[in-house]
Amino acid sequence: MNKKKVVVAVTGASGSIYAKVLFDKLAQLSDQIAAVGVVMSDNAKEVWQFELGNQDYSSYQDFTFYNKNDFNAPFASGSAKYDTMIIVPCSMGTLGRIAHGISNDLISRAADVVLKERRKLIAVVRDTPFSLIHINNMKVVTEAGGIICPANPSFYSLPKTIEEVAGTVISRVLDLAGFEQKSYRWNEKQ
Repeated sequence: MNKKKVVVAVTGASGSIYAKVLFDKLAQLSDQIAAVGVVMSDNAKEVWQFELGNQDYSSYQDFTFYNKNDFNAPFASGSAKYDTMIIVPCSMGTLGRIAHGISNDLISRAADVVLKERRKLIAVVRDTPFSLIHINNMKVVTEAGGIICPANPSFYSLPKTIEEVAGTVISRVLDLAGFEQKSYRWNEKQ
């Protein structure tokens, strides 16, 4: 199996629990991963602290963290061959910049690279309701090859904790990214 190189971007949208659950699951899938590069906006770090009450994002030793303005990060160029970029949660401001090709930080530059190289971009948008501007930006990113995966949890697996609820979204994201994982499958025996 070819191991994946993944970029994870965390923006300042509410929903840090999704990023935490993704980090935890990626750590468990290390046998399928060659590299995980992480970039967090300043707002993402503040929202994580507010919503989760900690700074545990810095405890993931197997991931490489990059400054939001580090255009020397490997995934700022297509030659580094990162397979997938997951933006979780993806703010509407970030989505708008990506939709219009504004590469003013490492998150938007990496997304631009992933799209131009025809690789997989998964934007876990976390806002409600959507304005027509949001919907049009989602349409543009989809037409450019990106995948919009709203942070809409499912409940047919009967999740009991907030982590399990968030996990229903992250399991879908990991499926979309092409990872082999054990997760709840509708109407399949467990």
